[in-house]
Amino acid sequence: MNRTDQQPLGSPFSAASTAEEVTAGLDLSGRNAVVTGGYSGLGLETTRALAAAGARVVVPARRPDVARAALADVPGDTEVVPMDLADPGTVRAAAAHLREALPRLDLLMAVAGVMATPERRVGPGWESQLATNHFGHFVLVCELYPLLAAAPDGARVVVNSSAGHTLTGIRWDDPHFRTGYDKWAAYGQSKTANVLFAVHLDTLGREDGVRAFPLHPGKIITGLQREMALQEQIDLGWVDAHGNVVGEGFKTASQGAATGLWAATSPLLADRGGVYLEDCEIASVSAPGTPMDDGGVRAYAVDPEGAARLWELSVAATGAGPLGR
Repeated sequence: MNRTDQQPLGSPFSAASTAEEVTAGLDLSGRNAVVTGGYSGLGLETTRALAAAGARVVVPARRPDVARAALADVPGDTEVVPMDLADPGTVRAAAAHLREALPRLDLLMAVAGVMATPERRVGPGWESQLATNHFGHFVLVCELYPLLAAAPDGARVVVNSSAGHTLTGIRWDDPHFRTGYDKWAAYGQSKTANVLFAVHLDTLGREDGVRAFPLHPGKIITGLQREMALQEQIDLGWVDAHGNVVGEGFKTASQGAATGLWAATSPLLADRGGVYLEDCEIASVSAPGTPMDDGGVRAYAVDPEGAARLWELSVAATGAGPLGR
């Protein structure tokens, strides 16, 4: 992948498209999908759309009972397995269960995440947003790679990033904020990591038919903001004093799930991968200093050398990999 690949291709969908519109007429019978965060917000909309199209959907969940309750009214074939992205041991246990239960994996949707959280340390002292948003998904994909490579028609890995990646690249000298914590910089770094992860995964996986797509789902108020005070969201212009969305350009949850579902299923993306998507389209590269809301992807987030470097850092941190074949 290089910057010239970051060019719109003429998608029939847009920022206003919904999950239902993107998946209308699709038959995913016989396909297996894993959706992290698949029981709330964008993840729940993603699970609902995939199951309605006939896919078997497995939802790893830190709170399995809550997940089962949320999925109780979702028609179709769904299953919940316990997993906490911040705990690699539970990620490996969930992956081991799935390797026993599934003959192959056609779709892996990395939708779960946290945002702008207070400083927390997990595992061996990892910064928690990097650990949850990136390391957890990194370990999961590495552990499930044999199932992805076994998909006869190829597999797709879709990784939810954010326009928040424009806040910062990878802090190579201090990725865990040992020298002072900033919740937004930590979030931005984790979202850049999501993009770089997908870029290098696509490079490694394409010979096996495994393609990866990072994306910005859009601005949506969901449970992702649960650790932000209401007043902070009011000050940012997102909601009013009653919590009603008032910010310009915000999407519904269904619209927010649309780009991921398009990435997972669109024939326009066949033989492509490693490109950053937004609004059901391939995004352009944005210039440094461009406002976040103007869209696009920073060059540092799709840089192949940076992607390879982050992969090496992630292997060293987690002990995951190399990808099995």
